[in-house]
Amino acid sequence: MTHKAIKSVLKPFLLFVALFAFAVAAYSAATSASADSTDPSYSKVYNEAKKHLGSRYVYGAVGPTHFDCSGFTKYVYKKSIKKSIPRTAQAQYNGTKKVSKKNIQKGDLVYFGGSKHSISHVGMYIGNGRMIDSQNRGVITENVYSPWWHVVGFSRPATLSYDD
Repeated sequence: MTHKAIKSVLKPFLLFVALFAFAVAAYSAATSASADSTDPSYSKVYNEAKKHLGSRYVYGAVGPTHFDCSGFTKYVYKKSIKKSIPRTAQAQYNGTKKVSKKNIQKGDLVYFGGSKHSISHVGMYIGNGRMIDSQNRGVITENVYSPWWHVVGFSRPATLSYDD
């Protein structure tokens, strides 16, 4: 076989190998970026929530600059880990997995009101008995067990991984 004949056989083969390698690299980059952007980690949820500290409370608002309590939790979960949860505090309680007080984890939702059937407020648990929520003073961090709140339940909208 001549040098020219070898070249003519190898050219299409090398082109195929190069295109295959490019496709594998592109697919790998796309899937790792996709996995990273949807990894349900607490740090993603918490960092998104922290960005909105100081935002104004507006009844019925769902962000990105004004929130009511359930609009805030809905926005944070959707924006951070692309998890869609119901719109109102009562619907969030009804539509998410319940957890007990002893099993509460960072990122879980805490519900307040007269009973489990009349929920009027929701916040996101951030550890050490504290939550981040949107209420009449805007988006703040505060104690879950304050005299003005009556805790009626907890839920876990998503199973989160923890970096710390």
